[in-house]
Amino acid sequence: MTKITSVVLASVLLLAGAAAAQEGGKAISQTTISLGTATPGGGFPLFGDNFAAVMNSADPALVIAPRNTKGSYENIPLLEEGRLDLGLVAGEPAYEAFKGIKRPVTRLKILVAMYSSPGMFVVRADSPYKKIQDLVGQPVAFGAKGSGLPVMSRFILDALGLKQDEDFKAIYLDHAGDGPAMVLDGRAAALWGAGSGWPGFTTMAKSPPGARFIAPTAEEIARIRARHPFLKPMTIPAGSYPGQTAPIDSLGSWGFVLTRADLPDDIAYRLIRTLHENEAALCRKLSQACETTAANTLSAAPDPALIHPGVMKYLREIGVAKQ
Repeated sequence: MTKITSVVLASVLLLAGAAAAQEGGKAISQTTISLGTATPGGGFPLFGDNFAAVMNSADPALVIAPRNTKGSYENIPLLEEGRLDLGLVAGEPAYEAFKGIKRPVTRLKILVAMYSSPGMFVVRADSPYKKIQDLVGQPVAFGAKGSGLPVMSRFILDALGLKQDEDFKAIYLDHAGDGPAMVLDGRAAALWGAGSGWPGFTTMAKSPPGARFIAPTAEEIARIRARHPFLKPMTIPAGSYPGQTAPIDSLGSWGFVLTRADLPDDIAYRLIRTLHENEAALCRKLSQACETTAANTLSAAPDPALIHPGVMKYLREIGVAKQ
């Protein structure tokens, strides 16, 4: 095999190096791309692993390497420091970073929208809790430290006149996967999460006692939207979880795969092209990833200017974006 000298492409993490792949007896120069996810047991590692598997299979010259992190609030600075090439970031932390809320405006760019994340609580089906107000004063697991989930719940509860750290016995997890066990053994009354196919909800729904989901009422959704219009009405379809026979209306946001600001245009172009050509394969591997499409990226982005230029070039070529 011909030895190819590794070349740094604006980051020590993005490398064109000696190829491990072979095609027609010739070595293929591979580009390794780091991808920050979150703590084990949550939705981000599940998405990241499947995203990487599909992309790597589709293009042997791309090697997307998922890496567990503390989640959105660690991924953003790691991307800004050039220590990650790509990072999964929930909608609320992304919104704060793009708007410069409590921090400088970020220069990070959107590679692709991941999936919509309607937020809601889950409790044991045999618990007495039926609505959000029932959980006041109770221990509630709001998600992993550093993830976007506690931020979404804070926005929602704020609009309902509730303070997350004062009106609830708030629990912040070291690992996202710890939440269901805490609800099942009584250490927590409820677990906050978001989206279809979220691992914590699936674990609860499959447990012997089963699960009951608690989302804002229609009146509460209107109040939340009036205060925080960036949160969008969303519905979790019936059958998204075992025993869930009816759709659940809530509200939430889109998460994104963000890139470091200086990710080369040709790399971003290649990534979005590979994804677009393999959207069906990703959908087959992970139901929530059926929303991970080029078209949804344009509609979900708060501003088209936030989308990576290499991605926009491809979206124009395929007619998703106007010239």
